[in-house]
Amino acid sequence: MRAPGNGPKDVPGNAPEGVPGNAPGNVPEYVPGHGLLQGRTAVITAAAGAGIGGATARRFLEEGARVLIGDAHARRLKETEQALAEEFGADNVASLPCDVTEEAQVQALFDLAVCEHGGLDIVVNNAGLGGTAELVDMTDEQWSKVLDVTLNGTFRCTRAALRALKAGGRGGIVVNNASVVGWRAQAGQAHYAAAKAGVMALTRCAAVEAAAYGVRVNAVAPSLAMHPHLVKVTSAELLAELTEREAFGRYAEPWEVANVIVFLASGYSSYMTGETVSISSQRA
Repeated sequence: MRAPGNGPKDVPGNAPEGVPGNAPGNVPEYVPGHGLLQGRTAVITAAAGAGIGGATARRFLEEGARVLIGDAHARRLKETEQALAEEFGADNVASLPCDVTEEAQVQALFDLAVCEHGGLDIVVNNAGLGGTAELVDMTDEQWSKVLDVTLNGTFRCTRAALRALKAGGRGGIVVNNASVVGWRAQAGQAHYAAAKAGVMALTRCAAVEAAAYGVRVNAVAPSLAMHPHLVKVTSAELLAELTEREAFGRYAEPWEVANVIVFLASGYSSYMTGETVSISSQRA
């Protein structure tokens, strides 16, 4: 296993031109796994590539879990699976293309976990879609697309997860990916903010219902975790502004968000449910 450093390949950040990158000395040491998820089976959506989902898959593997990763981008998903399998063993990693806006694909992902990968213990609903548009210019299509991936997709996956976990009868954990934008106002983000606020409310309601059969449901709310897809859909000016507003004067690395997801998926958070954990100084 790779020696501790600043994360995968020890390369901090993915900042675009015009946004100060995280200097290696300004990022905490990348802590190796401690077997916190040993023997667990996890499903992680939107896990292809170098974002939060991919970082979470890697951290789960480092903590001893088996992972089934899904993503709408089949080529990138297969490449991610192959890279992780080379490092952690083919028996510990599997993938299935999954567009969370398609119920049949969501169900297929969870059926595969239950039927072929030793059951289901942990689900990380990471899929989300952003964008920037002022309300006066926003189209119905822009609004609906963001809501369908980010909120409806989380609903579909949470529903499938709870059905599988309830039937399994051994409890389990669901972690949803929300955002501090679900709490705070940000111009051009009405659709995304509404969707993420919905994810928070969905998390609370699901937690109350799922407690009866031993399932915990929590969420994380990152502020700014730099990764290539974010750079493609967000201006360098806005990324620079958001970076400057952070208390540490830098953005989060995706693996720093993944660390909090590991905590919520582990026994260390055994009495937590219905919570949304802010990974930022900018909750409001």
